[in-house]
Amino acid sequence: MTIASEAPARPKQKHSYSSDDIKHMLPHRWPMLMIDRAYDVVPGVSGRGVKSVSVNEPFFAGHYPDHSIMPGVMIVEAMAQLVAVVYVAELVEAAAAAAASGEPGGGDPSESVGYLGSISSMKFSRLVVPGDQLTLDAKLGQRLGGLRQVSVRASVGSELAAAGSLIVTTGRKA
Repeated sequence: MTIASEAPARPKQKHSYSSDDIKHMLPHRWPMLMIDRAYDVVPGVSGRGVKSVSVNEPFFAGHYPDHSIMPGVMIVEAMAQLVAVVYVAELVEAAAAAAASGEPGGGDPSESVGYLGSISSMKFSRLVVPGDQLTLDAKLGQRLGGLRQVSVRASVGSELAAAGSLIVTTGRKA
């Protein structure tokens, strides 16, 4: 007797998004567009991103002007924007698959970007200064209705700069 085995689950494909792609995915624009690139994005699951920190960032003019450090809230905002790319990527990739098969595509994916609902257990362990390149990590967790739990991290090289948990909304209300 032969026992049929289940086919192994196919790993989800990873995607990369340029800054131009991200502008189509998020409603944010300069000076609030905080991520330069997203990569290793598994839509709806996880992703990594890059924020190159430049002395030309407008917040450096007023945040410790004699000792330029990136405000923690801006680091959190960069992590939250990566989270939005990860969950919007599901819509983008579904629309691309639909278009490839001749079906009409969806609407503007940036309209599905919600809001930051809460920040918890966020710890900052390294100053971020001009010239640093932040590597961002996001792992989406459990859905709670229209909310989503997320684990986020930001590093500079091998040094952890910040880590914690966010709750984001997965849609907008007028």
